[in-house]
Amino acid sequence: CALEDVSFTVRRGTAVGILGENGAGKSTLLKIVAGTTAPTLGRVEVRGVVAAILELGAAFHPEFTGRENSILYGALMGLDRDEMEARLPAILDFAELGEFIEQPLKSYSTGMVMRLAFAVATHVDPDVLVIDEALAVGDGYFQKKCIDTIRGIKERGTTILFCSHSMYLVKQLCQETIWLRHGEIAAMGEAWRVVEEYNDYMRAKDGP
Repeated sequence: CALEDVSFTVRRGTAVGILGENGAGKSTLLKIVAGTTAPTLGRVEVRGVVAAILELGAAFHPEFTGRENSILYGALMGLDRDEMEARLPAILDFAELGEFIEQPLKSYSTGMVMRLAFAVATHVDPDVLVIDEALAVGDGYFQKKCIDTIRGIKERGTTILFCSHSMYLVKQLCQETIWLRHGEIAAMGEAWRVVEEYNDYMRAKDGP
C-alpha cells in the first residue's frame, strides 16, 4: 500500500506542508487530493476548484505550444477559451518565456515547463492549490517569485498543500505539516514542531 490509514482535515485557507522521505506516499496523497488518482479504499472530499502542479507538465501535451497548453489547462479547470484568453497576458508575463510560448512544449527545458505550469496553476483562481516539489527545478530568481506568489495566494484565503524537501520553505509557508513515513502519518500538527521532529528522525537515521 502506498498509503494506509491516512486521515486528516484541512481548514479552508490553511497552508499545509507534506514531508517524508522518497517513497513515503507524498505524491500519491497529492494525486488523490487533486483527483488524478482514485483511492483503492476510503474517500477524499475536496470543496472547490483544485489546481495542481504534480509531475511537471502532467496536464500538458508535448506537441502543443505553451500558449495552447495554457488554454488546455484552463479547460481542465472548467474555464472556457475566452476566460483563459483574458488571463493569458498575466500568465505569460509571470512565466517570462518570451517567444518560446509559441513553441511546442517538447522543446522546453524542465525549468521552463515549471515556469509555465506554475504560472497557469496560480492564475486560474483555485480554491485549493496542490504543489508537489515543483520549485526544486527553478532557478533562484524564479523560486523567489513563486514563493512570493504562494504567500499572496495564501493571504487571499486559498488552501494550499505544499510538498517539499526544503524544511526552510515548509516552515516559512505552512502553518501545519503532515509527516508521512512508510505510507502512514508519523506526525501532524504545527509546522515548526513537525519539521523539528522530522529533522531529529533524519539525523538519528544518519547516525553519529
